Amino acid sequence: MSKKVFILSTSLRNNSNSQALAEAFAQGALAAGNEVELISLKDKSIAFCKGCLACQKIGKCVIEDDAIAITEKMKDAQVIVWATPIYYYEMSGQMKAMIDRANSLYSTDHAFRDIYLLSSAAEEEEGVDEGAIHGLNGWIACYEQTRLAGTVFAGGVNEGGAIEGHPAIQKAYEMGKSIS
Repeated sequence: MSKKVFILSTSLRNNSNSQALAEAFAQGALAAGNEVELISLKDKSIAFCKGCLACQKIGKCVIEDDAIAITEKMKDAQVIVWATPIYYYEMSGQMKAMIDRANSLYSTDHAFRDIYLLSSAAEEEEGVDEGAIHGLNGWIACYEQTRLAGTVFAGGVNEGGAIEGHPAIQKAYEMGKSIS
């Protein structure tokens, strides 16, 4: 049975390395027969959460921007994949802003169960992605039926497109292909 997979690429850079991971994951998930949608935050307008908690009462954020439609897509997806560059050993600010703006999902009957993280960084030592994993796990912990199902990290890729030929591309493809 196919699943609805929603991939959010959070890099704002052209020829992004984390975007390449997202595309490889998408290709694998499609090859496995899943319904896949990949969007980029690159040209989206996403304001910071105001912390007003109105979303918990009315079911959506009061800030009228692109985050509302993205959050609706997140709600309906069975699998959510986040792709981010690692900045200062943490997820990108735009990824964190989108996570915060998806607060309206907390009290909903959301479909997502499996969450994946794809990340890239100039640094390549072990643990570079731990901050991002920890931050994402903080969000996942708010959804009892949800789990971090897998991560892919590509280290040693700084310039745009440097990920070409990196083993993480194949790993992302295989991880996407394993969704069923």
